Amino acid sequence: MPSEVEILGKTAKMYDLSQPLGIHANFWPLYPPFEMYYIKRKIEHGVNAQYIKSSFHIGTHLDAPRHFVTGGKTIDKWPIAWCAGPGAVADLRDELDDLSVYTPRMIESRVDVKEGDILIIHTGWHKYAWCGSEPDEERYVFMHPGAGREMVEWLLKKKIHVWGVDCVSTDHPMNLPIGRFLGKGTTGIADRVRALAEKKFGGKEAVDKLFPPEDYQLTHNKLFPHDCVHLENLGGEISAPELQNNRVTIFCLPILIEGAEACWTRVVALTD
Repeated sequence: MPSEVEILGKTAKMYDLSQPLGIHANFWPLYPPFEMYYIKRKIEHGVNAQYIKSSFHIGTHLDAPRHFVTGGKTIDKWPIAWCAGPGAVADLRDELDDLSVYTPRMIESRVDVKEGDILIIHTGWHKYAWCGSEPDEERYVFMHPGAGREMVEWLLKKKIHVWGVDCVSTDHPMNLPIGRFLGKGTTGIADRVRALAEKKFGGKEAVDKLFPPEDYQLTHNKLFPHDCVHLENLGGEISAPELQNNRVTIFCLPILIEGAEACWTRVVALTD
């Protein structure tokens, strides 16, 4: 349920769009999973204290340009003004299924996105996360929707610095290791995903045209040099009816860690 908060004399409802972070969180393939354990216990040391070991690319997190750009901004250099402000939530659930591609047309047909907004794309995929209503780890990681090529030019035209999705990545699985080389020679993940993509889009030639080699890690490589970055693994109360295809105020505040190429982030949306 949303919490009410008073800001500048006005009452707003606050919705948490974050996934909890813990040992069961879906981790990115080829990255180590999240570790957390006690280093002190009350009965022995008089205090409870814990230690964590993890990459930043797990749970709800913000990628900074340094993740893909040598010399790009790190989290501590990312302007705080770009982490809060007006934004929009685009509910695309009725148009997306396994391996779907979302486009600016889908977004603009549902909600007014203004220049400089923080954009949240609600695909519905968070329900398959470990903490979702229909947890399915393989479907969440391997079959999620992703951005089409038109998204890159559109996001830059809109001067959007931060956008986010309730998926493990903004990029389509066919533009990731998932659909290109993950598991080749072992579990065959890439081959299985490729076969499903060819069935969906009309064969090998159609897939090659839609996901050419130069589009590998498309949204990361093409947008980060322009200080347009993204949030991944959104969830929480993202399905609240009051948010769908509405304009809201969004806060996405990463932990201030010096030199970090990404960081865990609490994301909230406020409505009047």
